[in-house]
Amino acid sequence: MKKIIQSGLRAWSAMGAIALASCSQQPDPRQARVIQSPDSSIAIAAAVRRDGRLYVAVGHHGRILIKRSVAAVDLADKPLGPLAEVRRETAMITPGSPARPCAAGTIVARERAAPHRLIRLETRACDAGAAFRLVIPHQAAIAKLRITGESTRLNLPLGAQCLAVAHKRVFNSHEGDYAPTTAAALKANLVYDLPLTCLSGQGGEAFAITESGIENYPAAYLSGTSTPAQVSIRLAPRPENDRFAAIYPKIPAGGVATPWRVIMIADRAERLPESHLVQDLAAPSRIGDASWVTPGKAAWGWWSGLLAPDVPNAGHNMATYRRYIDFAARFGLPYYVIDEGWAPKVGDTPADVMRGAPGIDIPELVRYARARKVRLWLWTDWKSLDGRMDAVLDRWSEWGVAGIKADFIYRQDQAVVGFYHAVLTSAAKRHLLVDLHASFVPRGLERTYPNFLTSEGAMGNEYNRWSSKVTAGYNVRAAYSRATIGPMDYTPGGFRNVTPQAFSPRKPPVVMTTRSHQLALFVLYPSPLTMLADAPSAYRSPNGGWAPGGEFLRAVPTTWDETRGIAGAFGKWIAVARRRGNVWYVGAITDEHARDVALPLDFLGGGRWKVRAWIDGAGPPTTVDRREGSVSGGRLLLRLAGNGGAAFQFRR
Repeated sequence: MKKIIQSGLRAWSAMGAIALASCSQQPDPRQARVIQSPDSSIAIAAAVRRDGRLYVAVGHHGRILIKRSVAAVDLADKPLGPLAEVRRETAMITPGSPARPCAAGTIVARERAAPHRLIRLETRACDAGAAFRLVIPHQAAIAKLRITGESTRLNLPLGAQCLAVAHKRVFNSHEGDYAPTTAAALKANLVYDLPLTCLSGQGGEAFAITESGIENYPAAYLSGTSTPAQVSIRLAPRPENDRFAAIYPKIPAGGVATPWRVIMIADRAERLPESHLVQDLAAPSRIGDASWVTPGKAAWGWWSGLLAPDVPNAGHNMATYRRYIDFAARFGLPYYVIDEGWAPKVGDTPADVMRGAPGIDIPELVRYARARKVRLWLWTDWKSLDGRMDAVLDRWSEWGVAGIKADFIYRQDQAVVGFYHAVLTSAAKRHLLVDLHASFVPRGLERTYPNFLTSEGAMGNEYNRWSSKVTAGYNVRAAYSRATIGPMDYTPGGFRNVTPQAFSPRKPPVVMTTRSHQLALFVLYPSPLTMLADAPSAYRSPNGGWAPGGEFLRAVPTTWDETRGIAGAFGKWIAVARRRGNVWYVGAITDEHARDVALPLDFLGGGRWKVRAWIDGAGPPTTVDRREGSVSGGRLLLRLAGNGGAAFQFRR
């Protein structure tokens, strides 16, 4: 360990000096603390500069990626004065898996003048990227703490090409297009959701800025600044007083820590989905034995409007719900998610989720489903849990419900982060699984609470009900961005496929991508709970069998043992391979443009493999060309139709 760290310091001393330098001040070389990832590809430098502020810089393969950047927390009552270093620490740790060690560094600093408050800058250098966070320890010099924001500024490569979701307000659904932009064009009057994914312009490398390990602290957005290619941390304010971001009547024994500011890094953009960095930096599991946590696919009726042509007066009634349960059982799905409408609601008040609406008997549906080896999830407005979370979850547990889908959160302030921890803890005590909607994007909490199977924070197929925003191009961009940081409840599987020219929002809804494109999304978008968007009738063929592609949906898993990003062009097309046991699956999609691509098969590791393929056919978008064969390495040459894709299964 000591040898690795010393080697890192020698190799990156130049980076530390360059990154922490400024035009007006020459750095003291002794100030830069540089740690290096185990594979020597990534380094992060940290220092207390002569101006008394903390700085970080990140390098990749000997080049500076994130230039000298300030790291600071803004305190309301008495801002921190200039700092002086107290001590430094380095170590090698395994924050997630022993197979993914990281170098760890710490700088402890103290105010030069009274009251001499302490602050720590903690850094991590891992093979998948770098991270840092600030910690204000418990100390006698601080009786209470009120945080107004952060002055952390990250200086990105000036020529970086990025994908970013912009919002005008901090109160939003965290859903939008990761639209192409540049680091230099990011605006100060907008907030950008995480991650911000970019090509650096320095070779083919890519990076994504996000965060991990959030607790008792507001979640962050990014904003541009008056300095080109610089982004600032923008904390969600407290809704009752937006002057403050976080308030602590007293500092907890373990101190107050910002989330990890994470810079995921990959040699090629399509390899970003391989990263475990967000999860590795989050707190370990707190729920003890998690053997009861069972991922899987689910039937879902909201998108199709509970379409059931063979049920009279289909809708929110027992007959329709039973129809969807029957479909889940025949299709081999372990779950059915009953969405909004099952509980009584009057006007704008939250639904009364302690009982079913007239005619809806949840305990009877649970018994009906259990007899068919299906379990139920129930939807709730998150405000329906306000003040009675334990009572609601006790009732649902008594009914035998498998999971909770809490919706309409829209916030990411300190109180809502507290709600996340509270509902995940309470649900785990009752062996309930959780899906959060209109929610902030993942920050590693699925590691801390393994019962947290998925969350939204993304535009999904639902948008096809009322808009034309969910295009093939958007799906590709989401694979390079939102899908790289954690579970993404997109609800793929739209089997009513039309061309973009024929698309319009309608009932039942349709999608403007090919059938094979929709199949590929089950591989591209990670989600241990994956809801099939369409109605049972959409997955049936006229002869009573399963519609083309149905056999792939029945087989594809929702959790994975290994992921490889195998090919792509940033924001244009992508192919990702994922392994479950000894079976590999590949999903490949393109934007609106048809293209011929080559998929390298190195991930198979040799030997001969049987391959089953579902690729774009020559007919309408619903056409699936089903092929079988065998391969032993090399490359697969593939034609992707515009708005199209392909899905593969490989067995040795």
